[in-house]
Amino acid sequence: MEFLTAMHTDIGIKKNTNQDSALILEADTDFGKILLAVICDGMGGLAKGEVASSALITMLSNWFENDLPKFLCAPNLQDIIFDSWNNIIQNANVSIASYGKRNGVNMGTTIAACLFINDNYYILNVGDSRVYCLSDNVYQLTKDQTYVQREMDEGRMTPQEAETSPQRNVLLQCVGASQYVVPDFFSGKIQNGQSYIICSDGFRHIINEQEIYERLCPNACIDENIMLKNAVYLTDLNKYRREPDNISVIVIKLL
Repeated sequence: MEFLTAMHTDIGIKKNTNQDSALILEADTDFGKILLAVICDGMGGLAKGEVASSALITMLSNWFENDLPKFLCAPNLQDIIFDSWNNIIQNANVSIASYGKRNGVNMGTTIAACLFINDNYYILNVGDSRVYCLSDNVYQLTKDQTYVQREMDEGRMTPQEAETSPQRNVLLQCVGASQYVVPDFFSGKIQNGQSYIICSDGFRHIINEQEIYERLCPNACIDENIMLKNAVYLTDLNKYRREPDNISVIVIKLL
């Protein structure tokens, strides 16, 4: 498997700092090329969100470089990946919370991570950053850990009500600011020609899925320069429509 990638992050129009952190790592192995893409969104309104997001990014980077190679040939690879990711999240939750307590600040971060190995993807999610697959349509692969998502699941809110709810940004949990964190894990098969998006919530609140598809669908992802240009275009469109949050997106095309 070969990859085309593009990554763009922007402070946006209102915040003084960019609390998002993003990462793409690629490696050649005996099992072919593998790729890890991660976006962490430091909590808007919580002090030092950028510290929390970058700390978790560093943990995932160290895991990819030092731990993952040791068990690539394991028959129970998915279980090992998800167990090790859960350990990272639990350790990060404690260490970020401890750092905040020592410094008298509250801080936390979401995480959306997608790992591509062989013909499979493996996803880690905490919060409301997202992973999408684009093929013939836009498919959301993660599920938001938010108040409005829970209300929709329970039948107490419609998707239309959730879009305009003043509580749409209320998270049920995040890393570093929750007493307990239960990550979501997803896996599935990948196919050549698909494109994948990992993004913070600031990227997708104001633009719609059709606009995302037109710019980042597989046919639009001709090369990395065009992918980056289109990611910047959609970011600028968000800013033009007055999205107040930091905006981050990673685009991956499978070849």
